[in-house]
Amino acid sequence: MKTFNNCIKEKNLQIRAWRESDRPFLRTLYLHTRRHAWTWMDGSRWRLEDFDALIRGERVLVASVSGHRAGFAAIWLPDNFLHSLFVAPQWQGKGIGSALLQAAQDTFTSTGALKCLVKNDAARRFYLRHGWHIASRGDAPQGDYWLMHYPLPPRRRNAPLP
Repeated sequence: MKTFNNCIKEKNLQIRAWRESDRPFLRTLYLHTRRHAWTWMDGSRWRLEDFDALIRGERVLVASVSGHRAGFAAIWLPDNFLHSLFVAPQWQGKGIGSALLQAAQDTFTSTGALKCLVKNDAARRFYLRHGWHIASRGDAPQGDYWLMHYPLPPRRRNAPLP
């Protein structure tokens, strides 16, 4: 478990591995945050159980502040692929997403990748601010996306997994 208190606005933030007991809360967080952020999409078919499929086989990191779950990130380790990063709306803008992103990047063994929906301009700006760059553009059923990469600094390329 990592504690992040130096460069964030929230004290007592911890990033830890997911536990099964997190599932009910993170299901709700995932559903609510998508509805809040992806207003251009029809979320009428979204369900709490969507979270279960999202994280299958992935390393999931949970951000908690003073014991309150505030967000999560899911990484597909074989491809250094950040599959998802969600912070509850009431916790956004407090450094929690930055801490989750750093923890996710710390799992990478080579260049990291993610897909960011083109219409999600706030997320695109967030990733660009944190050193990611746009590699290409693609399309998917959820809409057009930016394929973004995060090249590891040379000193970290051969670092062991955390």
